[in-house]
Amino acid sequence: MQDRKPQQIARELALLSLSQLPVNAKKLTEDQLPKLVLAAVRTLRGEVQDSLENAHGELQRSNDRLLTSQTRAADLNTSRTMLKEAIEYTQVAINLLAATLDFPELIQLANQDKEVREYAIKLVKTVAIERKLIDEKISAALVDWRVMRLAQIDRDILRIAVGEMELLDLPSRIAINEAVEMAKRYSGEEGHRFINGVLRKVTEQKQTA
Repeated sequence: MQDRKPQQIARELALLSLSQLPVNAKKLTEDQLPKLVLAAVRTLRGEVQDSLENAHGELQRSNDRLLTSQTRAADLNTSRTMLKEAIEYTQVAINLLAATLDFPELIQLANQDKEVREYAIKLVKTVAIERKLIDEKISAALVDWRVMRLAQIDRDILRIAVGEMELLDLPSRIAINEAVEMAKRYSGEEGHRFINGVLRKVTEQKQTA
């Protein structure tokens, strides 16, 4: 983490904080950031457990289907799909577990580094206050999908990136790269590819507007 820039760390703190926002985010202060992050850590611990349980369930169902089938093509295809889903659940859990190794340092930085705190709070407030506008930009880039149906971690990564591009004047290329890197840490393989595709479409629509 020492090689990461303050804004990169701030984005991660903002991502963790968004799921824990108070009703009135306009009154959010820097002093509240460590508490938001700590609450998010506890939430993510539950998500890791859920992902592992989902993976176990898919593996068990796939195994049961293979044992009871007569190796028909339909059964094999279904089992293959179940295995793929189990691998995805496991990947998400592994990513979240790996990310938790940095949480003590993140919480310390939220307490001690003013530059990190200021940008994290700026991001959180931007997303909270301008959520309607940001979600409209994301919705326009989604095909047959709604923002609120996205996994929360993917949705919040998209919101941070679009907020930075549209409202904080961060170059699109940087915003997309940073969002993809966060997705690699907190989402699955399909998650970071999906986020990359959506943000590139947001950028294209911005250029043609």
